[in-house]
Parts: sequence; structure tokens; C-alpha cells
Amino acid sequence: MLKSDLSSLQYPPAEIHAKREEVRRALLQSSPHLNGGRITRILESDLKLLFDLYDQLFFYDYFRDQFPGQLLFSLSARMTKTAGQTIYPRNLKELFPHKERYELRISVILLFSYEKLDRDKAVNGIKTRDSLEALQLVFEHELCHLIELHCFKETSCRQKRFQALAVNLFGHTESGHRLPLMAEIATAKYGLSVGDRVSFQAEGETFSGVISRITRRATIMVPDKNGPYRDQEGRRYCKFYVPLHLLQKS
Repeated sequence: MLKSDLSSLQYPPAEIHAKREEVRRALLQSSPHLNGGRITRILESDLKLLFDLYDQLFFYDYFRDQFPGQLLFSLSARMTKTAGQTIYPRNLKELFPHKERYELRISVILLFSYEKLDRDKAVNGIKTRDSLEALQLVFEHELCHLIELHCFKETSCRQKRFQALAVNLFGHTESGHRLPLMAEIATAKYGLSVGDRVSFQAEGETFSGVISRITRRATIMVPDKNGPYRDQEGRRYCKFYVPLHLLQKS
């Protein structure tokens, strides 16, 4: 298979579904960390295994046999809104093929939060049944970025070329996900939202402030005349990062 053939691959919907299911079965059979559709533990080696299966079943082992550069796989506990990311050198167009380097990064926060809300969770326009299928669809999106970068040295999921690639390869009808975000989970589980006034205890004291952001923890801005943060009216604050379950709504 030639490099130029990667971007023109196309599969009918039934074959896409069959290949995706085969990837799932093979991954569960081969990974010592995944034992079902609900992901509670995952390592970078599982992403490498997942990549190898997609390469075999969708790309005719192109990356195993012909890709001259370097591929890395990582998991992030800090990506709380973005489900996946493809990282690459900004001078990619200037590099020789053997210097190409790509890193496919996946958010473990969104995977582990999958079960926290009981609602439909679509990824790239496709309704998912569990966090493993969500992982596959997020990974497929990043594979499209990888192919665009490798073939054309640029990528954008807002452009027609990427969208055609995603449809032809994986049947994606959208770019993006509806996986549970921490702010939505905070509202559903704790009744907390950005802008709410809350109180909490720290170092034996009780503090009161306003939620300015929700990720794995809530960011609380507490009024303090000597605080390092200042708003447009000149009022000063201290910033605290507090686990959601320790907050009391005022």
C-alpha cells in the first residue's frame, strides 16, 4: 500500500461496523488491562495495541511496514474537555519523512467518567454503548488527524478533506463528543455550577467564595483584601482548588 492510498481509503458502512467490532474483540482478547466495555484501567500499551489493530484491519499494516517516523501514545488526566489530541512538530513541513513524530493522546478523565451520567453519549455523531466504544471512536478521530498530517502535513477537522476522510474511513458524521464533562457531572451529582456561592473548610477554617471553574476539582475565588487575584472592579481574591464533595452550597 502506498502513502498516497491512505487518504483515499473508503469502506461501506457495514464493513466499517464489522471492522470496528473486530478491533474491539481483538483488543479485549489481547489486553491484560481491559476486560469488558467499561474501562476502569488502561495503560499506554493498550493504546499501542489499539493502534496496531486499526493499522492491520483498516490500513493494511501501512504504519507497521512503511511509516518511517515515530509514533507515541499517551494518556492524560488533565484533559477534562478534549477527549483526544494529536501532537506533532510545528515545523512538520520542513522535516524529512524519518523525522516525522506524532503522539496520540487520550483523556482518561472522560473515559472514567463515562458511567457517571445516564444519558446518550455520542462520539463523532455515533451513539456509543460503553466507554470502550467511546475510546474507539475518539481514537478513530485522532487517526484521521494522523493520516492528514502524514499525507498533507496539515490537518483540520473543520475542513472538507478531513470530514470526507472521517466519513469514508469510519462513518463519522460529526466531529466532537457528548461524553460527560466534569461541570455537567457536578451539576447532576452535587447541584453545583460555575457562579454558585459555596463554602468549604481548609486548615481548620471555613472559607466562602464563588465557583469560577469546574474540572476534576472546583476553582473557588475567595474574597481577600490581600489576595493576588483582582477583578475589573479592583476587588481581590485568593484561589482555592477544592474537591466537589467538600463544597457546601451557600
